[in-house]
Amino acid sequence: MSLKVACIQFDIVFGDPEKNFLRAEEKMREALQSNPDILVLPELWSTGYDLTRLQDIADENGEKTKQFFSAFAQKYGVAIVAGSVAKKTEKGITNTMYVFNHKGELVSEYSKLHLFKLMDEHVYLQAGETQNLFTLHDTSCAGFICYDIRFPEWMRVHTSQGAEVLFVSAEWPLPRLAHWRALLISRAIENQCYVVACNCTGSNPDNVFAGHSLIIDPWGEILAEATEEEEIITGVIDSEKVRQVRSQIPIFADRRTNFYT
Repeated sequence: MSLKVACIQFDIVFGDPEKNFLRAEEKMREALQSNPDILVLPELWSTGYDLTRLQDIADENGEKTKQFFSAFAQKYGVAIVAGSVAKKTEKGITNTMYVFNHKGELVSEYSKLHLFKLMDEHVYLQAGETQNLFTLHDTSCAGFICYDIRFPEWMRVHTSQGAEVLFVSAEWPLPRLAHWRALLISRAIENQCYVVACNCTGSNPDNVFAGHSLIIDPWGEILAEATEEEEIITGVIDSEKVRQVRSQIPIFADRRTNFYT
């Protein structure tokens, strides 16, 4: 099945959920002009990395986020990989991705498994403990958040269970742009799948973000790449191409997992 995806790369207002919800809705409406099947947003798009204030500005149990995206997805008949938000619970705050199908149904919830200690995530956030496999438009998908892409074994867990598209939401900094591109291309090649990666742009008091959202095919070819500015990029993904590539070079059949531990 061929699907059009749209990555919504925008400048997140630091620590201001109210403004960011308005910005997200504005940008999603703009993205609808290209008639996408799936929208993708960046990491922590509602608050940015205002970690020290998350107790005050995180979304209580993700309720506002879930209602917002469910209503939008249902109204416009579009699936949404809703980036991630700071979700406040009784046990702490998580960096959580929600995924909605085109009917507005919540099909996946995933909290970032690998916390990035260089940005003090481990001080303010609780790590996730679940996988993130889901289906959109009859296509097997998986979702990841930023630092996760440095752990190829984590992504292989999902593709070995059939994932054909890897969605990534990030706030990746400009100084490590080369890593962003190389890692994402590698994840596409080694897993013989599409990678749809949505980054943010702009800056906060401590970081400048890289932009360069990417849509990559199963051969590692870049189908679309954003600049460092606010931008919406689109591309077409086709699960049949994944199957063709995997049959041509059958790496999943040739794995020898008994040697990998």
